[in-house]
Amino acid sequence: MKTYSAKRLALYITALLLISNFFFFLIRSKEHFQLAYSILFVVLFCTMSYFLVLFILNRYINDKIKPIYKTIREVPISGKKNKLLEQISTTNIADVQKQVEEWAKNQTDEITRLKDLERYRKEFVGNVSHELKTPIFNIQGYVLTLLDGGIDDPKINKLYLQRTEKSIDRMISIVEDLESITKLESGELKINLVNFDLVRLTEEVFELAQMLANQRSISLQFTTKTDKPILVNADKKRIMEVMNNLVGNGIKYGKKRGHVTVGFYDLHETVMVEISDNGIGMEKNDLPRIFERFYRVDKSRSREQGGTGLGLSIVKHIIEAHDQTINVKSAVDKGTTFTFTLAKGK
Repeated sequence: MKTYSAKRLALYITALLLISNFFFFLIRSKEHFQLAYSILFVVLFCTMSYFLVLFILNRYINDKIKPIYKTIREVPISGKKNKLLEQISTTNIADVQKQVEEWAKNQTDEITRLKDLERYRKEFVGNVSHELKTPIFNIQGYVLTLLDGGIDDPKINKLYLQRTEKSIDRMISIVEDLESITKLESGELKINLVNFDLVRLTEEVFELAQMLANQRSISLQFTTKTDKPILVNADKKRIMEVMNNLVGNGIKYGKKRGHVTVGFYDLHETVMVEISDNGIGMEKNDLPRIFERFYRVDKSRSREQGGTGLGLSIVKHIIEAHDQTINVKSAVDKGTTFTFTLAKGK
């Protein structure tokens, strides 16, 4: 649909008046003098009509349209105010409707986003409280027992102090993980990009996780062993943290006498890392939320395995800080596979 400015509308209206008046006087005027007089009168009349119509239309736009713009768009600072008003004056009336509709849609989307953030905030506060409550209550119970006389009992005092230390360590881990996520989100934690061999780093991760894997009779292996180094350009310390977390999860939630495998795949400018296990797996409904802070698929079993519930959230933030992506697929009783990409080393 065509749209017209105020000046063009005024011109069209004036032209219409000019034509109609011309024919009106042409019909009624029979002498040349009267005809010339009539034409002059029509021209003057229509010129005045043009400016009058233009004035009325501009006043209408000023009175009706500008307040809409001032409402849906924050008026800029004084240095840009005149520019905004000039832009509004030349805006087609039909365009205003489009922009108002666009604004309304944006506001609806923003309200939905704020509701989601509020829900997430409530869940997050509840999860933090729940995670911290357990070690705090444990510490309180151990200390009260020691104050009630247990400090003098050699069978109790050392044991309870050791348990208190474990609860304190858990609280410190939660706080440190939260701090890491906050720094990654704010960009405060800078990524130190270096070239390193991803195969060698994975071997180091296997060495660190071997004791836990032996306890659960789980084998750690490469999908395809390669003697050639696979160079990537990334933060070695952070990728070590990612690999430790994902391999560790594969061991914790794997089946006894199962396996955790790591594979590498060339994707031209990036290397895709795939970490798979044949463990208990996850329901499809859980997959979209597993990277959320403190989200646990099976809360009772997850807490038995230890950890802060923040590991996968940190993993996601680290990979995204490298401008890469991480994905997961899983099936109950069949296992879980995490895949992420890293830039190739130069």
